[in-house]
Amino acid sequence: MGFTRAQLEAFHGAEIDDLIGSHCALLFVGINPGLWTAAVGAHFARPGNRFYPALFRAGIIERPIDPSAGMSAADSKLLTGRGIGITNLVARATARADELDADELRAGAATLTRTVERVRPAVVAFAGITAYRTAFGERGARPGAQQRTLAGVPVWVVPNPSGLNAHETVDSLAVAYRAAAVAAGIAVIDRT
Repeated sequence: MGFTRAQLEAFHGAEIDDLIGSHCALLFVGINPGLWTAAVGAHFARPGNRFYPALFRAGIIERPIDPSAGMSAADSKLLTGRGIGITNLVARATARADELDADELRAGAATLTRTVERVRPAVVAFAGITAYRTAFGERGARPGAQQRTLAGVPVWVVPNPSGLNAHETVDSLAVAYRAAAVAAGIAVIDRT
């Protein structure tokens, strides 16, 4: 499946639904949906995005997932059945995260807080340190577990899986995601 640039641009500003089941232990928070994600209605769906390969490598999911053409019901069930939820800091789709301004990120933090109050995950994991720092005014934040909680829930900052985050690999993403999953009480599969 492919899209032309014009087809993708038609999804600018679109929103996609959160993927959150009845028991969410680990809530991943993306910055905002990309245009491909909005086009297919699946989080982290752009071909080449390393989110799902990292979840698999980390032992968080039992089998690979490829949502580039949309998320299947079986894949959604696999994620929610493992206690994985996915939302975004900002709901509207853009071509690049740098199209968002600081006010929008801070407003997203307030909305996210309400989501966390409702869902009550064991851990909230932000996929992107720069957006996290801006949204919560935590300029000194470092990757990993944070001192801050969100609605009483422990917060982790993990690397963004976008290919634009070139210094990260599937393996380094997997290490960070696995640590957050273990903190959330998810039994991970040993892939060594």
